[in-house]
Amino acid sequence: MLIGVPKEIKVHEYRVGLTPAGVRELVANGHTVMVETDCGAAIGLDNDAYVAAGAEIVATAEEIFARAEMIVKVKEPQPHECRQMRAGQLLFTYLHLAADPEQAELLLQSGVTAVAYETVTDRIGALPLLAPMSEVAGRLSIQAGAHCLEKTQGGNGLLLGGVPGVEPANVVVIGGGVVGLNAARMAAGLGADVTLLDRSLPRLKDIDETQGGRIKTLYSTIDAVERCLATADLVIGAVLIPGAAAPKLVTRDMLSLMKPGSVLVDVAIDQGGCFETSRATTHAEPTYEVDGIIHYCVANMPGAVARTSTFALTNATMPYVVQLANGGIDALLANDGFLAGLNLHRGQLTNAAVCEALGYRFVEPRAALTENSHITSAA
Repeated sequence: MLIGVPKEIKVHEYRVGLTPAGVRELVANGHTVMVETDCGAAIGLDNDAYVAAGAEIVATAEEIFARAEMIVKVKEPQPHECRQMRAGQLLFTYLHLAADPEQAELLLQSGVTAVAYETVTDRIGALPLLAPMSEVAGRLSIQAGAHCLEKTQGGNGLLLGGVPGVEPANVVVIGGGVVGLNAARMAAGLGADVTLLDRSLPRLKDIDETQGGRIKTLYSTIDAVERCLATADLVIGAVLIPGAAAPKLVTRDMLSLMKPGSVLVDVAIDQGGCFETSRATTHAEPTYEVDGIIHYCVANMPGAVARTSTFALTNATMPYVVQLANGGIDALLANDGFLAGLNLHRGQLTNAAVCEALGYRFVEPRAALTENSHITSAA
């Protein structure tokens, strides 16, 4: 199969879909890989490294979209990238379609077969291709939030961990999944006073038992959220419903409960955000203020630590990329967890949560592939 890796073009996005090591694995499996020139240069992966691994360097992304049978990316394709895609082509990347109706419509029009990292599941129903970026984003949310708390950034001038004789900042984490736990651990490690809310009692019990009391746990209700907001200095939104739009757990009215200069970091912004006042921002202009509360809602947070993120992501995605290149859609049909990653096929939406969020008719993914099969094996 001919696999293409274009340079990411989202604002301040420096990650890359394949490392040279990944190229080498694909070439060893009999595939041809072309990468856009300098696609990894920003994180120390130069063209020579890709050539040494067996890749063909091409001058433009347009050539990659025109020639490749499979496109491997990190972030969702931007509108003009979507318009270059075609029926019979495979796309393997993060999509987050539930919060992006324009992208969904353009990809439906293209007829592309798109597999989303964020909805691939493993044998126990976990999300193996979302997990590494959730780990990064969870830890980075505390780093970003601590910076936003600085007075020069509009915050209330608190040091997250305090100092002897001065109390630390109060950090509230809403959601006890991979993002939430990593955020809570990072905050606790820096000396903050940390409370984590979730609606899974087994998850709260596990966190309580494994974290040695460093993280306070609380069952999440509207009342509990409001009480926590009243004392919070930094709030991390870490709620995920796979593939679906994030629920709005903090309303605009609730902002009046918070102290001026407090900070909200919405890690769920890729899925529309879990704060009513959230809107996607970029690393160029990461924050804005609503009712005296600082909002950090960068939609590609791990891009800020692009080298770490690229290697963490490709460690997880590489086996799936090889399977998809070797088997085409047969690789999806052979693995129900991999099949769960299928979001679009030849003008049909095949993820129920995305369909519900955007109002499209749902087509069962196995039925879509078997009734309208056109990518059956490696070329």
